[in-house]
Amino acid sequence: MEQLEKLPIWIEALIFASEIPLRLEDIQLSLESFLHFAVPRRHIQEAISLLKQKYAADNFSFELVEIANGFQFLTKAEYQDLLGTWLKQRSNRKLTKSTLETLALIAYQQPISKAELERIRGVNCDYAVQKLLEKELVELRGRSAEAGRALLYGTTAKFMQHFGINSIKDLPKLKEFKPEDNQIGEVLE
Repeated sequence: MEQLEKLPIWIEALIFASEIPLRLEDIQLSLESFLHFAVPRRHIQEAISLLKQKYAADNFSFELVEIANGFQFLTKAEYQDLLGTWLKQRSNRKLTKSTLETLALIAYQQPISKAELERIRGVNCDYAVQKLLEKELVELRGRSAEAGRALLYGTTAKFMQHFGINSIKDLPKLKEFKPEDNQIGEVLE
């Protein structure tokens, strides 16, 4: 089975070409369809381990990371400042502060209705919710069982990918945030 020796290269090509994290099941299905025989999952996992080791070396600016229930190539953390500068120059369409606040509420309170978002924020959230839906950071999660059957919103896999987390449980706990050192007034606890 000399074809199995090429597994790391084929898996590398699949992950590289994918715009989203590629799940192990999808890798296996693609390989089996291509090769016309069953590929044991452990062989795929071994190939992924080899790729992770390969890209952990210092002469690569990216690494293979398990994220959002899949695998994706991401730039290493030491290049964050460089990429941050480039993204600032490139990005004209950032999320506004109010849209980020709405996103945070959805992330921590999901599933949540727009009415509840507006009750918590004290302002209309139509624009913010629409922008988050357009950017595919949130999605409809169904309807409330309460009177009126309001639409419920939650975060997407793209949200997890964007923020580099595997699940909502990976979000920072609210107690992990500390007030800024240069803030005026006292912090009430």
